[in-house]
Amino acid sequence: MRKTVQPRKQRIRMYNAPLHTRGKRIASPLSNELREKYGKRSVPLRVGDTVVVLRGNFKGHKDKVTAIDRKAYRVYVKGVVNKKANGEDAPRPVNASNLRVVELVLDDKRREKMIARK
Repeated sequence: MRKTVQPRKQRIRMYNAPLHTRGKRIASPLSNELREKYGKRSVPLRVGDTVVVLRGNFKGHKDKVTAIDRKAYRVYVKGVVNKKANGEDAPRPVNASNLRVVELVLDDKRREKMIARK
């Protein structure tokens, strides 16, 4: 099947994508050191990866990924929170393109193979 370049059809495919393919789309670029080490530009995010926020109010914040919302294409980073009116902290979702991976979690054999494959 031929891939399309029409933005309209790209958006439709993104909105109607199943969860197992959405996880592949939630990827962030690697830091320069990791790029040289693994020979890859970006990798899909996993819970536990250490990332740096590149855009927004939390620019420069470095911490671990706590959750990934495949339905909304958003990532939650520890310490990236909004204050609610009652004083509680509410986690703030971040787009994966606004993050840079600084440290990978490699305790999964499948992930090691995926990184070594290219």
